[in-house]
Amino acid sequence: MKTLVCPLNWGLGHATRCIPLIKKIMDEGDDVTIVAEGSSLELLKMEFPVWILSVIRPSGYNYSPGKSQVVAMIKALPAIVTGTITEHRWLKRLLKTQPFDRVISDNRFGLFSDKVHSVYITHQLMIKMPAGLRFLEPAVWLLHRCIICRYDECYIPDAASGNGWSGDLGHKYPVPENAIFIGILSRFQSINKPLPDTTYQRIVLISGVEPHRSIFEKEMLEKYCGDPSRTLLLRGLPDSVNTSGKTTVYGNVDIIPHLNSEKLATLLTGCTEIVCRSGYSTVMDLVALDCIRKAVFVPTPGQTEQEYLARYLNKKNKTLQ
Repeated sequence: MKTLVCPLNWGLGHATRCIPLIKKIMDEGDDVTIVAEGSSLELLKMEFPVWILSVIRPSGYNYSPGKSQVVAMIKALPAIVTGTITEHRWLKRLLKTQPFDRVISDNRFGLFSDKVHSVYITHQLMIKMPAGLRFLEPAVWLLHRCIICRYDECYIPDAASGNGWSGDLGHKYPVPENAIFIGILSRFQSINKPLPDTTYQRIVLISGVEPHRSIFEKEMLEKYCGDPSRTLLLRGLPDSVNTSGKTTVYGNVDIIPHLNSEKLATLLTGCTEIVCRSGYSTVMDLVALDCIRKAVFVPTPGQTEQEYLARYLNKKNKTLQ
């Protein structure tokens, strides 16, 4: 089979959780083509030898987040709708020249087709709205459900029982008939019992879209540069010129742009505290490594999903400890 894998480029999370899927597809002997852009593309090129994968760069769509992600997305709605239509037409043209058997889209709305088996990946069946707009949540859920139903299957990376790790996001409303819970989806799943590296007491994981990524990085550097605990700050920049792993130092903080999955797993299992955003892919990674009890979640301001997950998971962590 020939499979097209297409992660959304809003932060690195959509790309990282596609890694175990790509490995599984390759292990089954199928061909993989990745559709990616920006930092997501650079991350996937580092994880997989480029001579194995064909890489296609479509024209993507994005938004510029401000104080509120929801407000920013509402302002960007025309561009998102246009981008969805554009990528759907792009896929139709592609399928006329290159035969594929399956398309796997991680939160890209327009990559479905009646010509191939189409799969949509999301943990966020419902969208958390800010306090003043909660009344819109059922309508937004129905809209997203309509998008999901254009695909043959929907993969939900979470446990089916209870509220899982996504809580309301994946479990509050009825699940579409074409949706299945597939369990944890993490780039660390294929790493067997990493040997803990205790070099650092604290690991700070920087992630997300700009400008919040840079703001978070600056805040964490200022907070921990004078802390006696040895800290590693991982910038989440796989496309940086320093991707060779060169380390810079700021006070008592070592700074590295990016690490491969194997090295990062050893550091996360060996440290005593992990400070990170409450993005869902990060959550899955920490669950896979059995490190979530060490996590201190700092949500991106204005991102209702992360604000909800931080509250939900910090409370869940208290019951686990």
